[in-house]
Amino acid sequence: MQLFSVKVVASNRIFYEGKCRSLVLPELDGEKGILAHHENMIIAIENGVMKIQQEDGEWIEAAVSSGFAQIINNRVLVLVLSAEKPEEIDIRRAQEAKERAEEQLRQKQSLQEYHISQASLSRAMTRIKEASKYR
Repeated sequence: MQLFSVKVVASNRIFYEGKCRSLVLPELDGEKGILAHHENMIIAIENGVMKIQQEDGEWIEAAVSSGFAQIINNRVLVLVLSAEKPEEIDIRRAQEAKERAEEQLRQKQSLQEYHISQASLSRAMTRIKEASKYR
């Protein structure tokens, strides 16, 4: 199987850098699968689960927050606010973030604050779901 280069950069670290067979990214309307020699494009990434199939066939899953991916000449650059493996997620902290976001949504807010609260809730729920798979 053919390989391509992937670099996943979160706001606090380089999450992954290397060759892979396949990459699956969360989008607004589902998921986008990427293989070697994919056409050049830019993809908006939503809160969700990113999957990377490494050279050896092993899969890495990560909870990612919003960002975008750039595909150019068999290289993919993924820029997200956060990327965490399930074992790195503090489920208690994620649960607290979910509760805070739900409380904020119950309060009267501006439209901008509402969207921020929705994004926080979505991110917390993704983290809880991913962390629960491995606990």
